[in-house]
Parts: sequence; C-alpha cells; structure tokens
Amino acid sequence: MTPGDDPTTGELRALQSDREETERERAASADQPDEAHAAERRADKAAYLREKLTEQEKTLGE
Repeated sequence: MTPGDDPTTGELRALQSDREETERERAASADQPDEAHAAERRADKAAYLREKLTEQEKTLGE
C-alpha cells in the first residue's frame, strides 16, 4: 500500500487482528485490574471490527 491509497478490506482486517493480539497481550501483562479491563475492551472492539470486516469482505467478494 502506498501513501494516499485506501487500504483494502483484507488489510484492515489484518490490522484489527494485530490490534486484538496486542491488546490481549497488554491485558495479560497489566499490573492493575483497571488496565487489564481497558485492554480487554480494546481487544474485544478490535475483534468485533475484524469480524465485521470479514463479513464485508465476503459480501463484496474482495
């Protein structure tokens, strides 16, 4: 992908997958329960967005 190009649905899905993994790791290593909870919520949001992008990809046939 070059600057100025819009990312494909697949690229966005991969990005959300990476974010989910990163946030789950942060949650596992968090020192405070509040930090862990916030990281889990961010991971859940990334998982939700990844699922929606997968649905869109199937619908659009990308």
